[in-house]
Amino acid sequence: MKSVSAKKGAYIGAGAGLVLFAVFGLLPGSLLGGAAGIKVAGMLFGLPLEPGILSRAIVLISMLVGVLVAGIVIVTATSTIGWLAGRMMEGAAEKGAGKAEQGLKS
Repeated sequence: MKSVSAKKGAYIGAGAGLVLFAVFGLLPGSLLGGAAGIKVAGMLFGLPLEPGILSRAIVLISMLVGVLVAGIVIVTATSTIGWLAGRMMEGAAEKGAGKAEQGLKS
């Protein structure tokens, strides 16, 4: 039974993280990544940006990186929280089993 609850907690946390990412992470990730991409493309090509393929590619790649980073952060954080909750449940179960054994021995 060791680490079964921790694994289940991590899976539940990862699932919750995917839902939270879909609701709260996609738009801010693409927005912040796009803003960074415009800034980088502006440093390379000057502002205002011309509608060239290279400047658009830089903005697109940075938007994708922003979404990926937001997803990784949210899913990692929530799966870690779920794993910690599972470990706490395991510890509580072991402590309760230890007290039950002490009561039987007395």
